[in-house]
Amino acid sequence: MKKEHRILADYLKQKGLKQTYQRFFILDKFLAAKRHLSADELHAMVREQNPKIGFSTVYRTLKLFTECGLAKEVNFGDGRARFERAIDRSQHGHLICANCGKAEEFTLGSVEKTIARIASRHGFKIERFRFKIYGLCKKCR
Repeated sequence: MKKEHRILADYLKQKGLKQTYQRFFILDKFLAAKRHLSADELHAMVREQNPKIGFSTVYRTLKLFTECGLAKEVNFGDGRARFERAIDRSQHGHLICANCGKAEEFTLGSVEKTIARIASRHGFKIERFRFKIYGLCKKCR
């Protein structure tokens, strides 16, 4: 069993929820996408192979993924929630196009060290942070 499937199965068992084919099918589609997805986008991908799975099932399942740590909800300032893979990821930031909304990830590398130094200098213990840069992508410039 894949690590992600095991995480979901354990969480569902802990919460007394059913381990349905649909939940694991949606998980596989989500993980295969390798990009930020809205519930609408994931639903469209799921419906290509299984048109019987409704939007509300996809949306509720994404919330389960977030609760168990498989996904993280991200917002790029356009009012649309998107979801990204949350496990086996290094710290990263997002470059977000203010025109078309396209988001690209970048690794933080030395930026992360700078943030840690700033926090240390101020006696601040970082619990989490998000790094977003807004501008125009190549296509929109």
